[in-house]
Amino acid sequence: MHTTTREALRVSGVLVALATVTSGCSQDTHTGTGDKSPAEHTSPPASKRGLGDILVGGKAVTGSQPTNLPKAPYRRTYTNGPLYAPITGYRSMAYGRTGLEALYDDSLSAGAPGDVVTTIEPAVQKAAFEALGDRQGAAVALDAESGKLLALVSTPSYDPAQFSGRGGKDAQAWKSATADSRSPMLNRALKQADAPGATFSVVVAAAALDQGLHTTVDDATVSPLTYVLPLSTTRVTGASSQCENASIRLALRRSCANVFTKMAAELGQGRLRAAARKFGFDDDTLKVPLSVAESSYPGDSTTAPEAALTGMGAGDVRATPLEMARVAAAVANGGQLVSPQLVERVTTADGTTQRPETADGGSAGQAMSRGTADALQAALGTGGQTGWVPSGDGDLAASWFIGSAQASDGRRVAVAVRVEDLPSAAGAEEPVGGRAAAEVAEKILASVP
Repeated sequence: MHTTTREALRVSGVLVALATVTSGCSQDTHTGTGDKSPAEHTSPPASKRGLGDILVGGKAVTGSQPTNLPKAPYRRTYTNGPLYAPITGYRSMAYGRTGLEALYDDSLSAGAPGDVVTTIEPAVQKAAFEALGDRQGAAVALDAESGKLLALVSTPSYDPAQFSGRGGKDAQAWKSATADSRSPMLNRALKQADAPGATFSVVVAAAALDQGLHTTVDDATVSPLTYVLPLSTTRVTGASSQCENASIRLALRRSCANVFTKMAAELGQGRLRAAARKFGFDDDTLKVPLSVAESSYPGDSTTAPEAALTGMGAGDVRATPLEMARVAAAVANGGQLVSPQLVERVTTADGTTQRPETADGGSAGQAMSRGTADALQAALGTGGQTGWVPSGDGDLAASWFIGSAQASDGRRVAVAVRVEDLPSAAGAEEPVGGRAAAEVAEKILASVP
């Protein structure tokens, strides 16, 4: 097997980023409940009837209509349903509830309805949704310091209003959505963990610096242009002649697979797995408060060549877009891993407000030293970099991008984007659509006020 990565684009503006193209898919579904922090009291809201609402940017993106049915007096309505479906989930008279609709059912049900106020910023959510379009993919944007989620997008999406009732049209819409081969009801941002490709090299570089394998990002790595994996005949070749003996700085910018596979082999699986766990890998407790599929680094049974391949985000490394956004945020936030959060507060009918202090579960803390984080941020630079890894059969690939930028108000916003099922023509310099994830990220970051 001969693996080659190539520089595919130069991203303009103020991005600090890493992009790649990989293949693979997985699916996970789960609905959980979260604990609430001590309540505070505010003035009771005006009397309201119907179901409680989910708010985005201070405005309700849900509503309700009377049904005149004793057991289900109200039917849920949605504003811009496909845009917010990964957040709200659905509330159906026939098919149950998911998402925040399920998690906060006690607050949203008729009788004593309250409101769930999210951290999502409408302009950022809309920019991500429109940039992804109808392609299969996901995008996450979060405040790198606070962990507040600003955008959580999965495409293609679905309209939960189409089956919120229990009539024939609802049944037809439900059948169409659940039978769709593109899985519009899968929350790809939270539930789909796949090989992250060269974006994982940020974790590898952090481990190499923190463990003293390299002193600075400008040390030569003594890496042959074509690296033969340990105990194997498999070769990994750098994207260009500049990848030979490249420093970490240059290897990140040129997506030098030869450098990072050799680095992973030198670190050893144990040290690299420990580093990955500091970034949130192998943590099955993370909730935002919606549950999240586990991002994972392979276990002890991994062979030496397989462990080396993890250096380029291949092998059995798996990550959700949310997890890779956390990696980008840690680089932008002095090495601190944040607990992402989607809900700002929950207000009950009597005016009691409950403010979750952090996400429900999930690791947080120092993912790497501040010096390493600052060095990596400087190494990634303002121009960004990219790499791509074709799929095993060479026909399809997925484009990944992680990065950060500083908003006008001083916030640093981290993003992760994944675009799936891109054609990867044999012999091409880059797969068709190889710029897709980076282009989506640019539009997201440009939308942040």
